[in-house]
Amino acid sequence: MKSVVGMVVSNKMQKSVVVAVDRLFHNKLYNRYVKRTSKFMAHDESNHCNIGDRFWLVKIGFQELQLKTAPFVAIFGSTASGCKTH
Repeated sequence: MKSVVGMVVSNKMQKSVVVAVDRLFHNKLYNRYVKRTSKFMAHDESNHCNIGDRFWLVKIGFQELQLKTAPFVAIFGSTASGCKTH
């Protein structure tokens, strides 16, 4: 999976966040674009993620896996891509 930009929707866990990633796909029958949301768990080592922040999600390898249920790492993005920086 490529790295994607998502918004934090839950930060109630210790060192983990839930990030919602939106995507658009084209419905050929109705000739419209439909928005779908996927939720992923990501590792946040420093506990700085707040609800509403936008982050890059980067998939990490199996050897570096921190948590069984969170195969992504939340990375602060750049202002040029619309992500929040800290």
